[in-house]
Amino acid sequence: MNIPLKNILRFIEFIILFFGIPLFIYFDPNIIHPSIVILPILVVIFLYLKRLKNFRFRELIELKIKKQTVLIHSLIILVTSLILVLAVYLFDRNNLFNLPKSNPLIYIMLCVFYPAFSAYGQEIIYRTFLFYRYQAIFKSKLSLILASSIAFSFMHIVYYSHISIILTFILGLYLSFTYLKTRSVLLTTIIHGIFGDIIFTIGLGGYFWLDMHQWM
Repeated sequence: MNIPLKNILRFIEFIILFFGIPLFIYFDPNIIHPSIVILPILVVIFLYLKRLKNFRFRELIELKIKKQTVLIHSLIILVTSLILVLAVYLFDRNNLFNLPKSNPLIYIMLCVFYPAFSAYGQEIIYRTFLFYRYQAIFKSKLSLILASSIAFSFMHIVYYSHISIILTFILGLYLSFTYLKTRSVLLTTIIHGIFGDIIFTIGLGGYFWLDMHQWM
């Protein structure tokens, strides 16, 4: 089977960007804080998207979904939230609602700014950019969903927790499938942001924020 050189180079690029950079930060966390990486990457991505003939920047703010879709995702979020609360209550009860109880101001600020900045930035990177840039090498829907989910999950090795990696892989599958079906990065951002706020609400934030103990 002859694989075009262009696809081979793009696959190498994919490995470097989505696995090489997280590994670089993982082995030397003092070089740069993980959250700081998002902004310069987004600048490069915007320049790339601007060059695409089949991309419109309006896609980043469109939210064309049916009422039934909203109800389905709301139910999924509700059921998942209850399962996570129960899990924390059973296995890590001391941390249940730890951030909102110990520092309400930081908690409120986090709930506002996380969806608007971090979640939105991550969704542009791991859904919009990844799907447009690498659909040529991940040709099937399943392979594209898996590539996005694995890359999204692997990025969380910089938080040094298997829990964050497992949870983000599951979330990545959900978000990637949703994006592929709706092509709405704003919808996946809303879902991502809600789950992020839930994580910080119920006591799992320590697995996703290296400096959280400083605010407890």
